[in-house]
Amino acid sequence: MLRFETAGESHGQCLVATLTGLPAGVPVDLPRLNRELWRRQRGFGRGGRMKIETDTAEIVSGVRHSETIGAPIALLIRNSDWANWTDALPIENRPGSEDHKKKVVRPRPGHADLAGCLKYNFPEARYILERASARETTARVALGALAKQYLACFGIEVLSHVIQVGTARLERIAAWEEIVELSRRDEILLACVDAAAEARMKAVVDEAYRTGDTVGGIFEVRAKGLPPGLGSHIAWDTRLDGQLAQAIVSIQAVKGAIIGDADEAAWNWGSRVQDEISYNREKRTFERGANKAGGLEGGITNGQELVVKGLLKPISTLRRPLASVDLETREPSPAAYERSDVAVVPAAGVVGEAMVALVLARAMVDKFGGDSLTEARRNFDGYIKQIRDY
Repeated sequence: MLRFETAGESHGQCLVATLTGLPAGVPVDLPRLNRELWRRQRGFGRGGRMKIETDTAEIVSGVRHSETIGAPIALLIRNSDWANWTDALPIENRPGSEDHKKKVVRPRPGHADLAGCLKYNFPEARYILERASARETTARVALGALAKQYLACFGIEVLSHVIQVGTARLERIAAWEEIVELSRRDEILLACVDAAAEARMKAVVDEAYRTGDTVGGIFEVRAKGLPPGLGSHIAWDTRLDGQLAQAIVSIQAVKGAIIGDADEAAWNWGSRVQDEISYNREKRTFERGANKAGGLEGGITNGQELVVKGLLKPISTLRRPLASVDLETREPSPAAYERSDVAVVPAAGVVGEAMVALVLARAMVDKFGGDSLTEARRNFDGYIKQIRDY
């Protein structure tokens, strides 16, 4: 069973993450992992925090001589901004520390501020926003990079691209080769494969900057090389589409997930949305004329490319604050402003890749097991032979 956890506050000393369940012998490329963290920090519309941080991961257990050893993997990512918060967020209370607290008493609409204060009985929202912040996704991306490196041992790749920012949309299906090329770029604007569409997206973000607003969008995560048979139809929590949807919606500010063409299928005729099946006798394989199902049928991968979209709302911190209430006086007050981003759709796509990779890696471990990569590969190869001989 593959499982992971993250810990840490947005302005604390560091973020911490653990990953348990990867077999021994998986190659770990730390520069490749750190490039994923670099990708998460990029994109037009990011805020001042990204100018402070240069995210790199320190692996402190579970990896030796650039390979997993079967033990839990632990890593940490230090927060450079901690130097500015040592007096505001000390571990131990000390005389005068109350004077240094950076209280948040005007909750932001759409954020966890008020709901968290009510839940934990906090008089102000500092501790809520510290953990609710999307800074936490840095740790997820680091773990997702490890999951990607495990999946690569089986020829499986996971990547993302942006298909919409505000009202500006990519009006065609991106080729896999375009998404691969996008992931290799050293300059990232809005992570769209089409230059004209990306220019329209940038214009939307420019408008958000001009008006003090924020803007959301849609990112698409694709996975190539998956075998049929991951996930199961037998119970609600074994269906892979359900697991993927939960993983995507768990990302901060993501309010919805779409598998394949589900958004279009909902209003269309059944005869137009199913992927008809044929058999290629020469290749001895079953084929489909399209991939409207997004690579999943009945909660099980069907061997086609996996397609999952995440619907990201505009983030909640606005330079032009919305109406709120002061928690101390109960009087009307503009919502608090914390240094923040204007548009984060490209970064959310990278986080989406990480979450999809973690779900797929767990499904692979569940199906093929193996205390070592050698054993897992043997089980995988035997299964692939079984599929070919079907």
